[in-house]
Amino acid sequence: MIVTFLANPPASVLAPVARFVGGEGWEEGLPAVIAAGARAARFAGRTGQLFEGFADVDGVVSRLALVGLGESDGDASADDRRAALEKAGGALAAKYRTSGAAQLLLDGAGLGSDELASVLLALRLRLWKQDSYRTTLKDDEKASLEEIVVMNAADGAQSAWDAATAIAEGVEFTRELVTEPANVLYPESFVERIRQRFAGTGVDIRVLDEKEMRALGMGSLLGVAQGSARPPRLVVLDWRGGEAGAAPLAFVGKGVTFDTGGISLKPGAGMEDMKWDMGGAGAVSGAMLTIARRKAKLNVVGILGLVENMPDGNAQRPGDVVTSMSGQTIEVINTDAEGRLVLCDALTFVQREYKPARIVDLATLTGAIIMSLAHEYAGLFSNDDTLSAELTKAGEATGDKLWRMPMGAVYDKMIDSPIADMKNVGGRFGGSITAAQFLARYIDKGTPWAHLDIAGTVWTDKPGATWDKGATGFGVRLLDALVRGAE
Repeated sequence: MIVTFLANPPASVLAPVARFVGGEGWEEGLPAVIAAGARAARFAGRTGQLFEGFADVDGVVSRLALVGLGESDGDASADDRRAALEKAGGALAAKYRTSGAAQLLLDGAGLGSDELASVLLALRLRLWKQDSYRTTLKDDEKASLEEIVVMNAADGAQSAWDAATAIAEGVEFTRELVTEPANVLYPESFVERIRQRFAGTGVDIRVLDEKEMRALGMGSLLGVAQGSARPPRLVVLDWRGGEAGAAPLAFVGKGVTFDTGGISLKPGAGMEDMKWDMGGAGAVSGAMLTIARRKAKLNVVGILGLVENMPDGNAQRPGDVVTSMSGQTIEVINTDAEGRLVLCDALTFVQREYKPARIVDLATLTGAIIMSLAHEYAGLFSNDDTLSAELTKAGEATGDKLWRMPMGAVYDKMIDSPIADMKNVGGRFGGSITAAQFLARYIDKGTPWAHLDIAGTVWTDKPGATWDKGATGFGVRLLDALVRGAE
C-alpha cells in the first residue's frame, strides 16, 4: 500500500474521498444529498460505521465516504480512541479492497498525526491477504486498492506514518510465515526467509543445526524433531541498539512448523490448522523485524526453536525419557505436548549464552487456553509482577490482549514423574497452567520471565478491525510496545 501526503486534493475526483465523523454535529459541512442519504441509511457516526454516497459538488460528481469514529467526548481513554481509529481504518479497507478503486483519498482534517497514523496502520493491516496460491479469482474478487492519498494532514503525519510502517512490516511478515503451508515453510526454509527479510537490518543472525544442538545437549528439542525428514534449526536474532554490554531483553518463540502430534497422533479433522503451530516463532520474527526497522534503542535477542513433529518409525514414543540442555530429565507422556519440549531447551540456551535481563516466550502451546479464554485473550503466566503489568499494559495499548493466569506449587507438583525429573503433561485439568509450570522449571532463579500462550489468538475464522480471516499477526505490536516502554 502506497501512502502519499498532499496539501491539496488531486485532480481526479472519481476516487472515493473518506471523511471521519462522529458524535453530535456529524452532518456539518456535508453536501445536503450526502447528509440525507446517510440519515436514511441510519448512519449515525458510530465507531466503524461507513456510508458511501455521490454528490454534485461544483458541477462535478464526487464519491464521498463517511466513516464513524463514535462520540468525541473527553471521557474516552487513549486505548479506546486508538481502537476506534483502527476500526475506522479497517472498515475502509474492507469496503474498498476489491471495490475496483485503485486510489482512496483520506481527509485528515480534525485528526492528530498519531491518530491519522492509527487509521493508516489499520487500513494497511486489514488490506493484507494471502492470495498468491489462488489462480481462479475473478476480476471483481482481486484486490484493486493500491494507493492512499492523504489530504489536510496534521504536522508530523509523515513522520508518524513512517514509524507505523515498521510495525506494519513486522505484522505482515508474521502473517506471511503463519499462513504458509508446511510443504513451503519448514525449519530450513524458515531460516532462508529470515535471512532474506533481515538482510541489511543490522540484526546479527546465528543458526544452529542438528549437530550443534546435539553437542549442546538439546535432547528435548531434538526428541521432537527426530520423527521428521525435515531437520531442526535454532535461530538467534540479535539486535544491539542499546548500551554496549547491557543485558538484552529476550524473546523466545515456539516454531513447530507442522504438528501432527507425533505418535500421539491428532485427530484428522482440523489437522491442517497445525501449520500455524509456529505462531510463537512467527511473532518473535515479526517483532524483531519491527524493532530493527525502527532502530530501537535497546538490546533485544530473539530465539526461534524450529522443528516439525511427525510420526515416522524413528519418532519419539510416549514413555521415552529425554535429557534437556539444562540436564533435567523429562518423561514424555504425550508426544503432542511437544512445544514445551522445544521451548525448554531454547530457554536454557538463551540464558546460558546471552544472560538476558528478562525473558518473554510465546507459543501456541495448549488447547486448554482456548477453553479458558476463547479467542479473545492470550494467556499470561509470569514469575514477576512488574513484567506481567508491563505486558498487560502493552496489550491494552495495542489490542493484543492478555489475561494473567495463576501459577504455584499446587500446580507444579502435577508434573512430577515417578521415573524422571518431570513429565511433559500434568493430567486432564489445568493444562495451560501445568504447561507453564513445566517451562518455569527452566528459568534461572531471579530472572523475570513471562510465558504467553497464544494458541487462541494467532489465527481467526472471522475478520477483525485490523485483520481478515486467517493469520492475525498477534504478538508483534505487543512485543514492540514492551520494548518501547523500556527504551
